[in-house]
Amino acid sequence: MNIAMILDMAADSFPERTALQCGDDRFSYSELRVAARALARHVRAAGAAHLALLDVNSPAAPIAIFAAAYAGVAYAPLNYRLTPEEINELVARIAPACIIAGPEHLARFDGRDELSVIARDTVLAMRTASDAEAPSLGEDPRAVAVLLFTSGTTGKPKAAILRHENLLSYIVGTVEFAAADEQDAIAVAVPPYHIAGISAVLSSTYACRRMVQLENFDAAAWLAACREHRVSNAFLVPTMLSRVVEYLLAADARPDLGSLRAIAYGGGKMPQSTIESAMRLFDGVDFTNAYGLTETSSTVAVLGPDEHRMAITSEDPQVRRRLSSVGRATGAVEIQVRDEAGVELPPESLGLVFVRGPQVSGEYDSLGSQLDSGGWFPTRDRGYLDADGYLYLDGRADDVIVRGGENISPGEIEDVLLTHPAVADAAVVAIPDEQWGEAVAAAVVLKPGTRVAEQELQDLVRERLRSSRVPQAILFKSELPYNDLGKVLRRVIRQDIARTGALGAAI
Repeated sequence: MNIAMILDMAADSFPERTALQCGDDRFSYSELRVAARALARHVRAAGAAHLALLDVNSPAAPIAIFAAAYAGVAYAPLNYRLTPEEINELVARIAPACIIAGPEHLARFDGRDELSVIARDTVLAMRTASDAEAPSLGEDPRAVAVLLFTSGTTGKPKAAILRHENLLSYIVGTVEFAAADEQDAIAVAVPPYHIAGISAVLSSTYACRRMVQLENFDAAAWLAACREHRVSNAFLVPTMLSRVVEYLLAADARPDLGSLRAIAYGGGKMPQSTIESAMRLFDGVDFTNAYGLTETSSTVAVLGPDEHRMAITSEDPQVRRRLSSVGRATGAVEIQVRDEAGVELPPESLGLVFVRGPQVSGEYDSLGSQLDSGGWFPTRDRGYLDADGYLYLDGRADDVIVRGGENISPGEIEDVLLTHPAVADAAVVAIPDEQWGEAVAAAVVLKPGTRVAEQELQDLVRERLRSSRVPQAILFKSELPYNDLGKVLRRVIRQDIARTGALGAAI
């Protein structure tokens, strides 16, 4: 039970098939395995406990994932967007380690005795190494395969532990081996330190599907790459899909991607208007909403293509609203919604989302397992299940606004603001209030060429909800701050509101 067996199976079955390409560079499955085994020998010789990656998307990422597995160490991709100080903090936590770095990142961390640095080009050249000796694979399914630092949007990153058994349970339970045709290709635009980036490598290799890597995401470049490389599948976080939609609408253009058959999205909240626009633009393309977390080895709930089509064409509001859900639990996991006391709630009741299954790790380095006695992991997401098992998310538990002892969900206010024809995006946060402890504030992005008064939006919320939900302050912005994984940075919005001083002022 080792994730490296996924590459062995693909390389044994289709040695000459293209495994991945980045720009003009291509690796066959045989070359990918040769490079991964050669890098594994280097890691073992260095006595490293982790193999880290500090780089954008490149063939070095899949090489490193499998090399770590061959070497029997944990793969630890690092966020290259962090400051040098933050990167050094993470490096100190994984030493002794080998670290692969792209040319622009080699000088962004300090040298230390417990660190062996390998340039990206050196790793890519390992495809020509001698492959005479195949490394023996570790057989302990409980061995750590990946150490993945969380985004740290509310504090210092935690190091989530994913074991070989977790990842293999997810891959084998959701993907059929060699299911892809030789012409199939998936566009990989999410960064390599995202769980979706890791699962894309593992699932694509198991399906024997060609991976087309984009170093960084840009809507025009993504469309061009999909067209040039005849991409059949793609995964995007909501902000990426939104930018593609905005680009096409602004250009009054159709995507013209005859080979594209399926788009999966996930990683954050998808506005219903955005997915409706995307489905109209990409007519005939299958859309899938995939909800998962780092701690669950990726996807735990899915809203599939047929459910998308049924929802968008239905006259039944209960069916149509499913477009704003993240679907139902996959067959490999169970999902519950509980109250603060841990009691399971009936359908339509807002509470805390819990998930259980063999792919669920729920474990952090230095903190241990967060699973309860029944094996359930507290996701810290808020949401509810409907009577048919569809899961609707309502933000993070930490985002709840406590006003005079009353818990207020930002999500319900955001949903109302987004119904205004002039509002393109909205995020609601808590601000300090002497009388109530916390009060409601909102940051709003207007559609191009539109105007709306703050009072009009406040009246809309008061009419749809009640007075306690009305934003005390509304800050108009050109765009909301998101991290590269598609999560809105509410702490930045709170800082912006505090910094402006004049509530409701435009910036």
